[in-house]
Amino acid sequence: MKHLLTRSLIFLTALGLLTAPAHAAPPSAEELYLGSVAMDVPAAMVQRLTPLTAYLSKKTGVKISFRASPNLGSAVNELGKDFTQIAYLTPVAFVEAHDKYRARALVSPLTHGKDTFNLVIAVRQDSPIQTMADLKGKSFALGDEKAILQRAVVVGGGVKLEEFSKYSFLKHYDNIAKAVLNKDFDAGILKDTSFEKFAPQGLRKIHTSPPLTSYVFAVSERLPAETEKKLRAAFLELKADTPEGKAILKELDPAYDGFVVAEDKDYDTIRKLVAPFQAPVAK
Repeated sequence: MKHLLTRSLIFLTALGLLTAPAHAAPPSAEELYLGSVAMDVPAAMVQRLTPLTAYLSKKTGVKISFRASPNLGSAVNELGKDFTQIAYLTPVAFVEAHDKYRARALVSPLTHGKDTFNLVIAVRQDSPIQTMADLKGKSFALGDEKAILQRAVVVGGGVKLEEFSKYSFLKHYDNIAKAVLNKDFDAGILKDTSFEKFAPQGLRKIHTSPPLTSYVFAVSERLPAETEKKLRAAFLELKADTPEGKAILKELDPAYDGFVVAEDKDYDTIRKLVAPFQAPVAK
């Protein structure tokens, strides 16, 4: 009976360690975690980010692992609460992480040589829809419910959400593209590189946003300055004109070809664009 009780205590202790919140114990200086907004299912995000974390680990001498987040809000909060120390964020997610948790911009990816991207409204190739005005009374697919930049682009294009027959938040761009192709929705909003991926399967764009400040890799305000400096240098060395860089960037996004230094002020235009759609940030 004594041995049974001992084994039970060991099992319960191990179970407690496995189920305890990961941020109950802060990471050591030799271990960091990179998070991300959910642009795809977790398994796909692991595949996309793991080559990058391996590269960063090699370049900085610090073990860096990827931790998937289920949505935009979680990615922001996990960075703010030091569950992750680095995060790959959308512009809106970065604005929230900076304004709420003082996260710092590190680098932004270059897409076909540009430090901006576009959001695209897409329909099927055989759709009779030709303009944004034609979308009124139709069904529409968006991504994360907190991705208010998408709403700003739709409204800026001349259609209010309540003018759709229905609209739904499908979390990931791949889900949106597939839902439009499968005729579950008449149209949807996509990142430009996601549209490029699915256009050959039968998508057509009817509206393109103005250039938007790019996605960003941000760091926690708690990250030591020396580590931040090493990370930035490693990112800036990563270019698509080398075999290693090309392979890593292709996994992250086939349209990326390098990185540039990012600053908080770069996202002031995003702040202005989404301000009418944004609830006050809780301090």
